[in-house]
Amino acid sequence: MTGHDVSDTVPLRADLVIEYPFIRTTGPVVGAFLTGLREAVLVGIRRVDGTVMVPPVEYDPVTSESLTEVVEVSSTGTIVSWTWVDPPRPGSPWDTPHGLALVLLDGADTPLLHGVLVDSADELATGLRVEAVWRD
Repeated sequence: MTGHDVSDTVPLRADLVIEYPFIRTTGPVVGAFLTGLREAVLVGIRRVDGTVMVPPVEYDPVTSESLTEVVEVSSTGTIVSWTWVDPPRPGSPWDTPHGLALVLLDGADTPLLHGVLVDSADELATGLRVEAVWRD
């Protein structure tokens, strides 16, 4: 076995496609989330243990109990994990390189996956505070 200089190692790269190849009705919980997006308001769902999930789902993923209490959360939050997307994937809403981050919104207990539009990966960091920017 021979030695290996770590400084010559190329960073790992994995192509990943995130897709939802199904159609469904929104119902009252997802419908409330989508209506909130239209109105520039972010909402989650309160679980039986008091925690708030964003985006909201109809059933608790741990207990399978039905969930109905929609609650507003903040449009500001903290990046808990992120990746840089370059080049943008086909069908992406952004045509320039961008970040994808798990953002823990203030008032939520689970992070939301979303794009972070910055000029370079050097502008992203775990712990970075971010705020939603709404289209007109």
